[in-house]
Amino acid sequence: MELAVEVEKPWPETTDWEALARAAAGATATLAPELANARLSASLLFTNDAQVHDLNREWRDKDKPTNVLSFPMLEREDLLALASAGPPELLGDIALAHETCAREAAEKGISIQDHAAHLIVHGLLHLAGHDHEISARHAAAMEALEIKALARLGIADPYGDDTQHQGD
Repeated sequence: MELAVEVEKPWPETTDWEALARAAAGATATLAPELANARLSASLLFTNDAQVHDLNREWRDKDKPTNVLSFPMLEREDLLALASAGPPELLGDIALAHETCAREAAEKGISIQDHAAHLIVHGLLHLAGHDHEISARHAAAMEALEIKALARLGIADPYGDDTQHQGD
Protein backbone atom coordinates (compact mmCIF):
# COMPACT_ATOMS: atom_id res chain seq x y z
CA MET A 1 0.00 0.00 0.00
CA GLU A 2 1.20 3.46 -0.85
CA LEU A 3 0.73 5.92 2.00
CA ALA A 4 0.66 9.67 1.32
CA VAL A 5 1.40 11.55 4.55
CA GLU A 6 0.87 15.26 5.18
CA VAL A 7 1.88 16.86 8.47
CA GLU A 8 0.49 20.25 9.45
CA LYS A 9 1.09 22.44 12.46
CA PRO A 10 0.72 22.05 15.40
CA TRP A 11 2.28 18.57 15.09
CA PRO A 12 5.85 19.08 16.36
CA GLU A 13 8.64 18.93 13.79
CA THR A 14 10.85 17.07 16.29
CA THR A 15 9.19 13.77 15.35
CA ASP A 16 9.36 12.07 11.96
CA TRP A 17 5.61 11.50 11.71
CA GLU A 18 5.89 10.06 8.21
CA ALA A 19 8.31 7.36 9.40
CA LEU A 20 6.05 6.60 12.35
CA ALA A 21 3.05 6.32 10.00
CA ARG A 22 4.91 3.99 7.64
CA ALA A 23 6.02 1.78 10.54
CA ALA A 24 2.45 1.63 11.87
CA ALA A 25 1.12 0.82 8.39
CA GLY A 26 3.70 -1.93 7.95
CA ALA A 27 2.85 -3.50 11.30
CA THR A 28 -0.86 -3.34 10.49
CA ALA A 29 -0.39 -4.93 7.06
CA THR A 30 1.34 -7.94 8.63
CA LEU A 31 -1.89 -8.68 10.53
CA ALA A 32 -4.36 -7.46 7.89
CA PRO A 33 -2.62 -8.68 4.70
CA GLU A 34 -5.33 -7.19 2.50
CA LEU A 35 -3.62 -3.85 3.23
CA ALA A 36 -0.37 -5.09 1.67
CA ASN A 37 -1.81 -4.97 -1.85
CA ALA A 38 0.51 -2.74 -3.92
CA ARG A 39 -2.48 -1.35 -5.85
CA LEU A 40 -3.81 0.39 -2.75
CA SER A 41 -3.16 3.96 -1.71
CA ALA A 42 -4.29 5.87 1.35
CA SER A 43 -3.75 9.36 2.68
CA LEU A 44 -2.97 10.32 6.24
CA LEU A 45 -3.33 13.89 7.45
CA PHE A 46 -1.80 15.00 10.74
CA THR A 47 -3.85 18.14 11.42
CA ASN A 48 -5.54 20.07 14.22
CA ASP A 49 -8.74 19.79 16.21
CA ALA A 50 -10.50 22.53 14.25
CA GLN A 51 -10.08 20.75 10.92
CA VAL A 52 -11.09 17.36 12.34
CA HIS A 53 -14.07 19.02 14.03
CA ASP A 54 -15.14 20.40 10.63
CA LEU A 55 -14.73 16.99 8.98
CA ASN A 56 -16.58 15.24 11.79
CA ARG A 57 -19.48 17.71 11.55
CA GLU A 58 -19.66 17.55 7.74
CA TRP A 59 -19.30 13.79 7.22
CA ARG A 60 -20.54 12.23 10.47
CA ASP A 61 -22.99 14.85 11.79
CA LYS A 62 -21.00 15.01 15.05
CA ASP A 63 -20.29 18.57 16.11
CA LYS A 64 -17.05 17.94 18.00
CA PRO A 65 -13.43 17.09 17.37
CA THR A 66 -12.26 13.52 17.78
CA ASN A 67 -8.83 11.88 17.79
CA VAL A 68 -8.98 10.07 14.45
CA LEU A 69 -11.34 9.97 11.49
CA SER A 70 -11.30 7.32 8.78
CA PHE A 71 -12.99 7.62 5.42
CA PRO A 72 -12.95 4.24 3.64
CA MET A 73 -13.41 4.21 -0.13
CA LEU A 74 -13.79 0.45 -0.59
CA GLU A 75 -16.23 -2.01 0.94
CA ARG A 76 -14.48 -4.82 2.81
CA GLU A 77 -15.73 -7.42 0.34
CA ASP A 78 -14.28 -5.43 -2.57
CA LEU A 79 -10.99 -5.00 -0.75
CA LEU A 80 -10.71 -8.73 -0.03
CA ALA A 81 -11.50 -9.53 -3.68
CA LEU A 82 -9.03 -6.99 -5.08
CA ALA A 83 -6.54 -8.68 -7.42
CA SER A 84 -2.87 -7.83 -7.03
CA ALA A 85 -2.64 -6.71 -10.68
CA GLY A 86 -4.56 -3.77 -12.09
CA PRO A 87 -4.94 -0.03 -11.76
CA PRO A 88 -4.42 1.82 -8.47
CA GLU A 89 -7.27 1.79 -5.97
CA LEU A 90 -7.89 4.40 -3.27
CA LEU A 91 -8.36 2.68 0.08
CA GLY A 92 -9.33 5.87 1.88
CA ASP A 93 -8.26 8.79 4.03
CA ILE A 94 -7.36 9.22 7.70
CA ALA A 95 -7.09 12.44 9.72
CA LEU A 96 -5.55 12.80 13.20
CA ALA A 97 -6.28 15.81 15.45
CA HIS A 98 -3.21 17.02 17.33
CA GLU A 99 -4.78 18.68 20.36
CA THR A 100 -7.08 15.74 21.10
CA CYS A 101 -4.26 13.23 20.56
CA ALA A 102 -1.90 15.20 22.80
CA ARG A 103 -4.51 15.52 25.56
CA GLU A 104 -5.40 11.81 25.42
CA ALA A 105 -1.72 10.80 25.46
CA ALA A 106 -1.12 12.97 28.53
CA GLU A 107 -4.21 11.51 30.25
CA LYS A 108 -2.95 7.98 29.54
CA GLY A 109 0.62 8.83 30.57
CA ILE A 110 2.05 7.77 27.20
CA SER A 111 3.93 9.57 24.47
CA ILE A 112 2.03 11.29 21.71
CA GLN A 113 4.08 9.20 19.27
CA ASP A 114 2.78 5.93 20.76
CA HIS A 115 -0.78 7.25 20.84
CA ALA A 116 -0.54 8.48 17.24
CA ALA A 117 0.79 5.06 16.16
CA HIS A 118 -2.22 3.45 17.84
CA LEU A 119 -4.62 5.83 16.10
CA ILE A 120 -2.99 5.16 12.72
CA VAL A 121 -3.35 1.40 13.22
CA HIS A 122 -6.95 1.94 14.32
CA GLY A 123 -7.68 4.14 11.29
CA LEU A 124 -6.11 1.70 8.84
CA LEU A 125 -8.16 -1.15 10.25
CA HIS A 126 -11.28 0.95 9.71
CA LEU A 127 -10.19 1.55 6.10
CA ALA A 128 -9.85 -2.23 5.75
CA GLY A 129 -13.48 -2.63 6.85
CA HIS A 130 -13.01 -3.54 10.50
CA ASP A 131 -15.58 -1.87 12.74
CA HIS A 132 -15.72 -1.97 16.53
CA GLU A 133 -19.22 -0.47 16.56
CA ILE A 134 -20.94 -3.50 14.99
CA SER A 135 -20.81 -5.75 18.04
CA ALA A 136 -18.75 -6.66 21.09
CA ARG A 137 -17.25 -9.55 19.09
CA HIS A 138 -16.15 -7.22 16.28
CA ALA A 139 -14.78 -4.75 18.83
CA ALA A 140 -12.74 -7.48 20.54
CA ALA A 141 -11.38 -8.73 17.21
CA MET A 142 -10.36 -5.23 16.11
CA GLU A 143 -8.83 -4.48 19.50
CA ALA A 144 -6.79 -7.72 19.33
CA LEU A 145 -5.39 -6.71 15.93
CA GLU A 146 -4.48 -3.27 17.28
CA ILE A 147 -2.72 -4.75 20.30
CA LYS A 148 -0.73 -7.18 18.11
CA ALA A 149 0.24 -4.49 15.59
CA LEU A 150 1.38 -2.15 18.34
CA ALA A 151 3.36 -4.93 20.02
CA ARG A 152 5.28 -5.30 16.74
CA LEU A 153 6.23 -1.64 17.17
CA GLY A 154 7.25 -2.14 20.80
CA ILE A 155 4.18 -0.29 22.10
CA ALA A 156 2.28 -1.63 25.11
CA ASP A 157 -1.39 -2.65 25.03
CA PRO A 158 -3.19 0.69 24.80
CA TYR A 159 -6.42 -0.63 26.27
CA GLY A 160 -5.52 -2.42 29.46
CA ASP A 161 -8.68 -1.90 31.49
CA ASP A 162 -9.82 0.99 29.28
CA THR A 163 -12.53 -0.21 26.90
CA GLN A 164 -13.25 3.19 25.36
CA HIS A 165 -12.58 2.92 21.65
CA GLN A 166 -10.79 5.42 19.46
CA GLY A 167 -12.61 7.66 17.03
CA ASP A 168 -15.93 7.65 18.89
